[in-house]
Amino acid sequence: MVLERLWPLALPVLLAAGLFVALSWFGLFRMVPDTIRMAVAGLFAVAALAALYPLRFFRWPARGEIDRRIELANRLDHRPVTAQSDRLAGKDDDFAGALWREHRRRLAASLGTLSGDLPHPRVPERDPWALRAAVPLLLVVAFAFSASPFGGSVGDALRPHEAVGAAPARIDAWVTPPAYTGRPPIFMTAEANRDQTSFRVPTGSEVSLRVTGGSGEERLAFRSSGADEATEPETIEPAVAGTPVRSGVSQFAFRLAENGTLSLGSGSREVQSWSFDVIPDMPPEIAFAEEPKRAVNGTLELAYTIKDDYGAASAGTAMRQEEAPAPGARPLYEAPEMPLTLPRRGGKDTGAQTSRDLTEHPWAGADVVLGLTAMDDAGQEARSEEKSIKLPERPFTNPLARAVIEQRRLLALDANRKPRVLDLMDAVTLRPEDTFDNMAHFLAIRSARERLAMADEDEELRGVVDYLWEIALGIEDGDLTAAEKRLRAAQQALRDALENGASDEEIERLMAELREAMQEFLREFAERAARDPNMAMPQMPQDGQMLRQNDLERLLDQIEELAKSGARDKAQELLSQLQNMMNNLQAGRQQRQQGSGQQSEMRQQMDKLGEIMRRQQEMMNETHRLDQMQRGQRQRGQDRGEQLGQGEQREGQQGQGGMTPDEFAEALRRMQEGQGQLQGELGELMDSLEGMGIRPGEGFGEAGEAMGEAGDALGEGQGERAVGEQGRALEALRRGAQDMMQQMQQAMQGDQGGSEEGGRQQNADRDPLGRPRATTGPDFGDSVDVPDEIDVQRAREILEAIRRRLGDALSPEIEKDYLERLLQLE
Repeated sequence: MVLERLWPLALPVLLAAGLFVALSWFGLFRMVPDTIRMAVAGLFAVAALAALYPLRFFRWPARGEIDRRIELANRLDHRPVTAQSDRLAGKDDDFAGALWREHRRRLAASLGTLSGDLPHPRVPERDPWALRAAVPLLLVVAFAFSASPFGGSVGDALRPHEAVGAAPARIDAWVTPPAYTGRPPIFMTAEANRDQTSFRVPTGSEVSLRVTGGSGEERLAFRSSGADEATEPETIEPAVAGTPVRSGVSQFAFRLAENGTLSLGSGSREVQSWSFDVIPDMPPEIAFAEEPKRAVNGTLELAYTIKDDYGAASAGTAMRQEEAPAPGARPLYEAPEMPLTLPRRGGKDTGAQTSRDLTEHPWAGADVVLGLTAMDDAGQEARSEEKSIKLPERPFTNPLARAVIEQRRLLALDANRKPRVLDLMDAVTLRPEDTFDNMAHFLAIRSARERLAMADEDEELRGVVDYLWEIALGIEDGDLTAAEKRLRAAQQALRDALENGASDEEIERLMAELREAMQEFLREFAERAARDPNMAMPQMPQDGQMLRQNDLERLLDQIEELAKSGARDKAQELLSQLQNMMNNLQAGRQQRQQGSGQQSEMRQQMDKLGEIMRRQQEMMNETHRLDQMQRGQRQRGQDRGEQLGQGEQREGQQGQGGMTPDEFAEALRRMQEGQGQLQGELGELMDSLEGMGIRPGEGFGEAGEAMGEAGDALGEGQGERAVGEQGRALEALRRGAQDMMQQMQQAMQGDQGGSEEGGRQQNADRDPLGRPRATTGPDFGDSVDVPDEIDVQRAREILEAIRRRLGDALSPEIEKDYLERLLQLE
């Protein structure tokens, strides 16, 4: 009965509220101007107040009304429910009382099957067309629509139009991959990427997003591909010291570690979203390319391959003694560390080589287990297989020096053996007049003995170990090893500078130090060779290629030029070749004697062929230059004739910066004579080869024919045809030279060199410096991979352009970061 009376009175209020909520969810208040929004909100407020007025007519049902409703609902006659609470009227005598009680008992007997009744608010009588059902239908549809990007909320009617979560005025979003990947940033909101919603980026990339002119309610959320709930990253405000955060600007950053979707929302709606396919960073791989070996000068050489997605960040070695040290041993030195040279980032070649002199380390000569390690910029580490080797040690021929080194090794590997070392020193210095030729050595060992006796701390003991090494070197080689050490230090410093991207000024300074150290080393090496006839230098072939001053200077100049032009990988290769040359020179590998007159004559013929090829190359370049100059002058003459309206040019007129026709004719005549002379020399060379029993190949005949055609073309003034014939002649000369070299090698097949124990195998076609020998024919320029001059110049121009762009104060900061990464890759 309460519902019957309350529902018709409360229904207008509910209908008004439902219609208001439905219109809010449909986003009506977001779409209309503020005036209409406030007017509609006011109408709903008035309607709500008017709908509350009928509620004042509500009355709770009385007890009698409830009893009567029960009787009507159960269709009871004689009002049995009401009779239960009625009282007997009139005088209460015994008969009347008994009769009344019997009457009530009979009526109560009919109340055992009472049932309730449903409410009957009688709303259909007031709304026969059921217009009230439209409001619930609108609510259901509006609720589903509110989850869309264009849906609204109930509070929109109370918020000003500017504060409604409208689309931000400007969204800038970009992805910055980790610097070590070398990949450029991706601007997701750029015009080229505006329609793209999926991006493939490396793991660890940072997504940066800036919203300008928004409502301030923007939120950034990331949902992982395998997660059901989105997690909100931390909001990052502009972090400029002393500058307040601007109103209407929001900035976010999020680091991607897995696949997922990043969405930008404003209020309850999503503004924009991007999905990311994260490229995992695979761990590096490192392996031995060759067996570790000892170089001729005792350095340890390692050849290996390193593979990684973006290039390894560092690599090194892991060593341990093959035999475990004695229990309670106290070694003074850890295993030697050997940083490895890394392949060029982004290059196809994954191989690299590293050589290092470990002969000074106390572990030299010990049997160790060697492994390689590599780590990338993501912190992932890789290890190679382990190999058992014996660390190279410096050979000492002087018995006294060997004794000092033995004492040094004992002390370095176990400080507890200090008493044993002291006893050995006393034994060595017991009879100095019979043991020492130089009393300075005796004094040095006694000094080391006293220092060892007073040393207690490990640092003091290590000082004694270093001192013993210096004593042994002084006994064995005098002052030569100081120059050698300085040379190696200069080479290592330059190598480190090339790997770390040092400035041009630093490279120039280190190159000067390397030149000075090399001069000192060669000078002292020559002085020692003059004093000691048993050194290897006098045993070198007298007719082979010798080390000359200009050879070293030219190689050093190439290294410096390549380093300054940006081709630092090529500079490192040349530096490694220079180090190998010096290793070969120091080791003094003995080579076979080649003194036969026939072989000497063969070398003379190969030198003559190399000279013919060089002159043919220079002649072709000069012919091409003259032809281009003549074409340019002819073109300038035509342009001048068109401007002046003349039909012909004055004969003999000289072009700007050119030559007269007479001068051109004279130059071509001289070129023709030179070409004929060169053809004659080639014929003499072919006759000499036939006299030596070597049959000239078809290439020489084709070269002579091409030289003749080139001479005829020069006589006719056809520069372009002459250049073509000269190029054909040069190519034919190369083929003929290769055929001649094969025949000569067959003739000298019985004179191949061998190998030397403890070092690398001596190739028969290399001189002591590791260069092609003269007996193998002319050097065609492919023994050392050096970029052409135009490549070097082009690289320098690119570097200068990058540096100028970096110096521009108006360049964006993101562009500067990218250019700096390019310079680091160089």
